[in-house]
Amino acid sequence: MATNITFHPGSVTAAERTEFLEQKGVTIWLTGLSASGKSTIACALEQHLLHLHKYVYRLDGDNVRFGLNKDLGFDEKSRNENIRRIGEVSKLFADSACIVVTAFISPYIVDRALARDLHVKAGLPFIEVFVDAPLHVVEARDPKGLYKKARAGEIKDFTGISAPYEAPESPEIHIKTGETDVAESVRIITEYLLAHNYIS
Repeated sequence: MATNITFHPGSVTAAERTEFLEQKGVTIWLTGLSASGKSTIACALEQHLLHLHKYVYRLDGDNVRFGLNKDLGFDEKSRNENIRRIGEVSKLFADSACIVVTAFISPYIVDRALARDLHVKAGLPFIEVFVDAPLHVVEARDPKGLYKKARAGEIKDFTGISAPYEAPESPEIHIKTGETDVAESVRIITEYLLAHNYIS
């Protein structure tokens, strides 16, 4: 990191943002295998919260690779950097009093812990949501045909097949999408936000 830089604090406080926007900033971090339902839930949750007149924004794993993270591959080092960047970006959104919904496989516990730690150090809440679907379920879904390609050896370092996925040990929310539909998943997350006074 450069040494000839100085952090320039603003004149708007977190309390002012919370008061005027009538909500608290929070990151809702959806993690799970490809095709587990992360992006589908994230889209529906964003729409639902917007209809509740909440300031909300969604960050999706594929989408950010078209811009911010287009220089990264899928090897372990690149995956680490991918999640580090998104951890920083989501922290900025949460600091602005936004409800930021992230949908990333984020397969490594240590990387998710780093993202959480960035928020904790900044005094910002971080809600880990384990979007849980077993391998046989996501392989049966396979909407992009990626599992089939991975099984055929056409895709290297594919999570769940040729690269590991480390399931969360104690997520704030655990949704089994083989048993829970999208509407119910959105309800579960929204109820959590209400119960913990992130929204009203």
